[in-house]
Amino acid sequence: MHTLCGELKHKVAFTVLAANTFCKTEKDGQNGYPVIRVASLGSIMSSVHLSFGIPFWWNRIDYDLVHFHFPSPIAELYCLALTPKEKPIIVTYHSDIVGRRAALRLYQPFLLKFLKRADRIIATSEAMIAQSPFLKAFKEKCVAIPLGISVEKFRAHQAVIDSSREIQKKFGKPLVLFVGRLVKYKGADYLIKAMQHVPAILLVAGNGPEAPRLRHIVQECGLGEKVFFLGEVSDSDLPIYYHASQCVALPSVANNEAFGITQLEAQACAKPVVSTALTTGVSFVNLDGITGIVVPPRSSSALSTALNTLLGDDSLCRQLGQAGYKRVEAQFSSALMAEKTFALYQEVLSVRKG
Repeated sequence: MHTLCGELKHKVAFTVLAANTFCKTEKDGQNGYPVIRVASLGSIMSSVHLSFGIPFWWNRIDYDLVHFHFPSPIAELYCLALTPKEKPIIVTYHSDIVGRRAALRLYQPFLLKFLKRADRIIATSEAMIAQSPFLKAFKEKCVAIPLGISVEKFRAHQAVIDSSREIQKKFGKPLVLFVGRLVKYKGADYLIKAMQHVPAILLVAGNGPEAPRLRHIVQECGLGEKVFFLGEVSDSDLPIYYHASQCVALPSVANNEAFGITQLEAQACAKPVVSTALTTGVSFVNLDGITGIVVPPRSSSALSTALNTLLGDDSLCRQLGQAGYKRVEAQFSSALMAEKTFALYQEVLSVRKG
């Protein structure tokens, strides 16, 4: 959302309305458009924010259309209740809701009503449109617009190269990098166990509720000198770690991983990716044998084999990395994502005006 607004802020007057992570409403406009983070009483099920002040702010905003980012169950109810019928709604459908069967049984009627109300639904890949059980009834109004990144942000400028060499000196070589929230569906436990059979160092960038369990696995497996937890890494430092690494791993195990933007970041740094064969857009981003290696999910042995294949062949790493770089430039730039999204805004508004 931040990337999209940054690309289009000179064409679109955005107001971003979101739940805050604590009980205080904050407003800022430092990015060139207003952002309102509404006070929250916390969250349930890790991601459903209890932010009851959103209707107050929603009704104070003048807008032509709503661009909603799904899933956000409480916000979906607000959107249904507060958006006048003459105002179009575009939904970016980031992922299915996986698991939580009891809650889903109660929530699904509202979910389907919300998708029915939407004028158009943006999926991040054709695979998501084809495989999602919730999008089946709405395929005619779905359009695939892949997520995009700023390739320039990840270029190997001299300062980045120098800093990446310092990382290599600190931890040793070769380096395997994992970037992401430490939650169960990311499959970091399978990657850590795979490192028992990989002659390399694993750097884990990110934090989350799984961190204590993952650290325990590292100790159990005797990997204290091979696996290092970096915690949260700033956006400005991320390119340094990508360029310091020989390859990047995304070992996700469930369809909560709908796209895997980490893969784009790796490819923008010309690094091959080892990812898992999910029925979402993950394997659309990382093409097996072209930009990286795709393995079955929940398999530490398959992960170790793939990593060893890359780490043992510098030529293959360069070949896959360069193919990924060319592909991210051609298909996954932030400019292209913004161009397609803006065209959709114009189309929807034009249809509504008749």
